[in-house]
Amino acid sequence: MPSFRALREQLQAAALEESVRAVILTGSGGAFSAGGDVAVMDEARRAGDLPRLFHELTGEQELSVREVLGMRKPVVASIPGVAAGGGLSLALSADWRIASEQALLVPAFPALGAVPDGGLTYFLPHFLGIGVAQELLFTHARVPALRARELGLVHEVVASSDLDRRTWERATELAEGPTFAYGWMKRLMVSAFSQSLESQLTLERRGALEAARGKELPEGIRAFREKRRASFHEP
Repeated sequence: MPSFRALREQLQAAALEESVRAVILTGSGGAFSAGGDVAVMDEARRAGDLPRLFHELTGEQELSVREVLGMRKPVVASIPGVAAGGGLSLALSADWRIASEQALLVPAFPALGAVPDGGLTYFLPHFLGIGVAQELLFTHARVPALRARELGLVHEVVASSDLDRRTWERATELAEGPTFAYGWMKRLMVSAFSQSLESQLTLERRGALEAARGKELPEGIRAFREKRRASFHEP
């Protein structure tokens, strides 16, 4: 839980820092995240404190995912190895996911008899359809990187030795892009699953008008007319 709290604080700081135009999420020790600490869970179980632990754990996990989804700038998940349980939920909340060829996506919750959290039961059905989501959750699946790419759970698979380079390259590409527009795209894609067409059209129009009042759209129009690359990242 402390790791999720620290992550949330870092995400909040990145969201507020104007000089930050893209964010990279990754793990250490060769994994993206091995999921919840089962040893800590067992201590709580023996102390009769498991409900409190899960109340706090899922709450912090939820807040971290909300920070990623609500951030008005692109977030890249760099997945070097295992992304399990709540770590998988967090990876799927990112806007662009790059996995090394050694990566392994593991829902993990069923093996513990736990109910998924962090939005996993939202992301999997929406990315894959309910049938494949059921397959992954009800069969204790372990999805290797290339299969994850086929399913659309990750956008790219690269050699382990190239992961850091490609992650920074992609994050830089996104940082140089229209981050205000990207922020609206994030919001619209999430809302598309809960809004009616009429409501979605209204929200799109609101975003378009806000873009017209901002700096990026005028710059994009100028650059198009002048046959040059737009400089969205300039102050």
